[in-house]
Amino acid sequence: MKILFATSEAVPFAKTGGLGDVSGTLPRVLAQMGHEVTLILPKYCQINEKKFKLIKKEIELQVPVAQKMEEAEVYAVELAPRFNALLVRQDTYYHRDQLYGTTNGDFEDNAERFIFFSRSVLEVALALRLQPDIIHCNDWQTGLIPVYLKTLYRDPSSLGQSVSVFTIHNLAYQGLFWHYDMPMTNLGWELFIPEALEFYGKINFLKGGIVFADAVTTVSRKYMEEIQTEEFGCGLEGVFQDRRKDLYGILNGVDYGEWSPASDPFIKQKYGPSDLTGKRECKADLQREFRLPTKEDVPLIGSISRLAEQKGIDLIVANMEKMMDLGLQFVLLGTGEEKYHLQFQKFSEKYPQQVGVKIGFDNALAHKIEAGADMFIMPSRFEPCGLNQIYSLKYGTVPIVRATGGLDDTIQDFTPTNQGGNGFKFGDYSPSYLWETIKRALQVYRNQVAWEKLMLRGMSADFSWEQSARAYLKVYQETLAKKKNRNGKE
Repeated sequence: MKILFATSEAVPFAKTGGLGDVSGTLPRVLAQMGHEVTLILPKYCQINEKKFKLIKKEIELQVPVAQKMEEAEVYAVELAPRFNALLVRQDTYYHRDQLYGTTNGDFEDNAERFIFFSRSVLEVALALRLQPDIIHCNDWQTGLIPVYLKTLYRDPSSLGQSVSVFTIHNLAYQGLFWHYDMPMTNLGWELFIPEALEFYGKINFLKGGIVFADAVTTVSRKYMEEIQTEEFGCGLEGVFQDRRKDLYGILNGVDYGEWSPASDPFIKQKYGPSDLTGKRECKADLQREFRLPTKEDVPLIGSISRLAEQKGIDLIVANMEKMMDLGLQFVLLGTGEEKYHLQFQKFSEKYPQQVGVKIGFDNALAHKIEAGADMFIMPSRFEPCGLNQIYSLKYGTVPIVRATGGLDDTIQDFTPTNQGGNGFKFGDYSPSYLWETIKRALQVYRNQVAWEKLMLRGMSADFSWEQSARAYLKVYQETLAKKKNRNGKE
């Protein structure tokens, strides 16, 4: 199978979040399974040509945007057998310090930037004669690709034989732009209707992908169900309900080559299920890192998060004083809204023996927190998939989560009647429900035998990418078969 994987970011080239991790790993695993995979993304200025040994392709690429033709260059690199990357260079759009915006907000020309990118993906496919069976698109930045495939590129001699699969990594980001940007798409105004691209008077790129893709996937089964409801659908629940026959929930996988205490180069001492002594060393190291007392018997809760309401940070803030009264320790790594920066800095100043905070992102410290904490807290308001709770399981760091999205799919609640659980979770989004769950976790923590069994149960779980990749392949195959059947009936 030939797969063209279109994304606005991918490890190791460019990353702002989970999309970059997925886009860097899933295509590689699909290639390892024997498929021919091409990854395509913009060539941002942060991507070093010499470091990645990029080779310029000898093609002249001209991409229509409104009434003008934007010239672009294409660079290629082989990442692994059957796995190649193509990077589209257009410095007017992508020679910037950040991918999508600055601290002051999104770039004002993001509509034009990703109209160009979506169209360039298809022009590159034609110019290089890739002839993909599947064009796998991701999030709003590539949402127009399925639209183009069903309109301007629908001719069989063009890309009309290709099937589009559209993955939503976070519905909260939809690519909404004013209707005056419509001419830049070169699509007809007949598509600016509620059944297509229009959304309350604006163009909605994500909606375009949902409506026009041959199949739509989300990054967990529970999130797939949630987005069909008014509470989580962000105004698109009706669109998802209309597409339910072509809607799939596939949990993201984890790269255990990077996230495993048995091989992690960032932690103080490696460990595994057969010998947990290294975790005690990692806890002491984490306490020293945050200048906290190195006390083995004090429960230590960790958090690595974007500091925003989506992540349930307000619930943590509401419970901090009570957590401190219990004498436990808390460490946080993250960045986000300024009000949360200030609140956690105040906590660290008020409780210097119990609270450690680092505002920002530090990959090495993230690994140290996963290895050194006893518990990991993720009380998200909504969470399409979540990865840190899965990392935590592998490190024997027991998750405390809210039952939403991928958190609900991956964590089974440990209770006196269900001791087969691998963590602790609660339902209602409220400080009191989180508080009761923290107390339940601490009660089990005091029973060393029960706690060690809970740790080992989590460490034995397998959320590797191979399982997720097989699920994607099944979607590809089913979608290709549906298209073949439709074509046979026409």
